[in-house]
Amino acid sequence: MSRVVRVPFLAGPSRSQAARRAVVAAVLTALVVVLSACTPAASAHTRSRVASGTAGTSSTTTPATPPTTSVTGRGPLVVVGLGDSVMSGTACDCQPFIVRYAAALASRDHASSERVVNLGHSGLTVPGLTSQLGTAADQDALRAASVVVVTIGANDLVPLVDRWRDDACDDACVRDGVAGLADPLAVALRRVRTLAPDTARILVTTYWNVFEDGDVADGDYGAGFAQWSDDVTAAANTRICDAAQGIGATCVDLYRPFNGDGGKDPTPLLADDGDHPNSAGHALIARTLLEATPSGAP
Repeated sequence: MSRVVRVPFLAGPSRSQAARRAVVAAVLTALVVVLSACTPAASAHTRSRVASGTAGTSSTTTPATPPTTSVTGRGPLVVVGLGDSVMSGTACDCQPFIVRYAAALASRDHASSERVVNLGHSGLTVPGLTSQLGTAADQDALRAASVVVVTIGANDLVPLVDRWRDDACDDACVRDGVAGLADPLAVALRRVRTLAPDTARILVTTYWNVFEDGDVADGDYGAGFAQWSDDVTAAANTRICDAAQGIGATCVDLYRPFNGDGGKDPTPLLADDGDHPNSAGHALIARTLLEATPSGAP
C-alpha cells in the first residue's frame, strides 16, 4: 500500500495537476474504505457492553419478545385438585375449596392468571385414585400443574363403620384397618410426584373426621361413635401425613381448624349430611391451604 501513495509517483513530469488531484482523491477514498472495514467489530463490542450493563450504564434496549410472566414476575398459576367428594364439593351448592384457594393464591402471589382443574370424584378410594392417574387427561393436567392438592383416604375406611356397629372394631381393628391405607396411599402419592413437574408444590390434606361428625353423627350413631371416629381419624391422619412427607409434600392439617383441640363442635362448618363441608367449611379449608403455602410458592 505504501508504494501506491509515494509522492514521487504523483509528482512525475508526465502528470498534470488535475491528474495528480484525481489520483490523490482515489487514494484517500481507498483509505476511507479500508478504515471503515476495520470499525464494525469495535462498534459491536461497544453495543454488547451497554446492553449487558458492563459500561456502567443501564440498557434501554427493548426485548424483541415480550416476557411470558406477569409484571410482578409471576406467570400463570395452574392448580390441580385430586381426591374424593370433599374435593369435588359434594353436598355443598357452593364453590369448592380448590377454586377458592386458587383464586386467593393467585391474588396473594400476583399470578398473571389462574386455572383450576378439579379432578375430585365422589366415592373415590386410594386405589381408585391410582387408576385415575393412569388416564391421559389426568396425566396431562398434572404435567401442567403449579400446585397439586390431594384429599383422599376416608372412603377406604368406611367398612370399619359396619364392624363398629357390630361391636367388633376395637383398637386392634382400627389399627389394622388404618395400616392397610399406608402402602396404597404411598403408591398413589409417588405417582402424583412423578407426573407433576419438579417445581410443582404438592399439598395433602388430612380430615377433621373420616366419617360423619357433629350433630348428625350423634343422631345417626349414638353414644360412643364420636370418640371412636375421632380415634380412627387421628390414626388415619398420621398415615396420610407420613405418606405426604415421604414424597416431600406438605401435609395440611384440617382437624384443628374444624375441631380445635378436640372440644370444638364442627357442626356449623358441615353440610346437612354431617359428612361434607358446607360453604363456610370450604372457605375455611381454602384459608388453611393458603396459610400452608409459603408466599411466592411454588
